[in-house]
Parts: sequence; structure tokens; C-alpha cells
Amino acid sequence: MRVLIRCLDRFLRHANGVFEFCDEADCLLRLQFGKAPRDLHLSDGTVVRQGAPVLMLHLWNERMPPMGKVGPDLRWAVIVHRRLVASLRMIAAWVARESRAAEVQAIGGVTVLASSPKGRRLLERLGFDILPHPQPLGDFGAFWENLYIWGLMWTFNAASLRHRQLLRLRRTEMWVSAQHFLERYGTAYEP
Repeated sequence: MRVLIRCLDRFLRHANGVFEFCDEADCLLRLQFGKAPRDLHLSDGTVVRQGAPVLMLHLWNERMPPMGKVGPDLRWAVIVHRRLVASLRMIAAWVARESRAAEVQAIGGVTVLASSPKGRRLLERLGFDILPHPQPLGDFGAFWENLYIWGLMWTFNAASLRHRQLLRLRRTEMWVSAQHFLERYGTAYEP
């Protein structure tokens, strides 16, 4: 079953244009060019209009450090935090030199990480605004997205399911303006 989920994930990444922007072993994120799903009113005063170019972040599941059998502990959290910050710096360096990213107005995407208070605080400390994620297909669509996300978690890091239930996964959106992102993470990154 895990092989099937890996194949489906690979197919969907390819079909949706999700790509690896670097080959650093500690990078935890992939990217996708997209369009703002609706007007985004960000805390720094930026308004990103619906359809404006955005850069979507995707977790690189295969590179997430494995959790212990009891779930996340402090050591795991420190490693993930350091790798996330390093990944965001790698993205900022990539955006600064990549001509295709010049028009990007915001960076972010949809996540289940902010569904817990700890996850929300982490993303806010990383500079992201947490916004509601409207579900265009209602509960029906939410169920299938939850099943897919749950399958990814089971396949790549089963211990992460310890405190997550399939029907209780909630997606939110995390966004930051491109300008604020580059100001925050744009310090020179040297691999």
C-alpha cells in the first residue's frame, strides 16, 4: 500500500508542477508556481489579489526526519525547526536569483500543521499569517483530501499519526508576502 501511495504522490507532484529547487539534503520543502486562490490580506498590509502569482510550499515528505515510536520529542522538534529555517533561507536565495520568481507576490500554501496550537505558533514565528482554508468541495472534498494527507503521513512518517485522526485533520493556509519573506530569510545562503 505504501508503494501505491508513493506512486500516487509522485504522479500528483508531476501533474501539478511541484518541483525540487535544490539538492541540499536538509531541505524539507518543494515548490510550485501558482495563483492566489482569492484576495489575501496579509498582516504586513500587503493585499495579494486573486489570480496573482504566488509560490506554493510543499513538504518534502521523504526528507522529514523520522519520529520516534512515541511521536515528536524535543530533539526531533529542534532538528525540524532548524531544517525548516534553513529551507526557507534556501528558498529566499533561489527566489532572489530565479527570474521566473520575480513576479511572485506571496509565498505559502495549504497545511495541516497549523491545526494544532503548537503548529500554528511555529508557523507564525516563522513569519506566516494563518488564514482559513475554504473547502470548495465541502465535506466530501475535505474527506478525500484528509485521506490523501493521512496516507502520506502513514507512508512517510507513521509516528506522526499518533495524535492525528483521519476525520479531524483540518487544513489552513499560511501566507507571507514575498517582500517580507525576502527581508526575513534573504540573508545569503551558502550551501
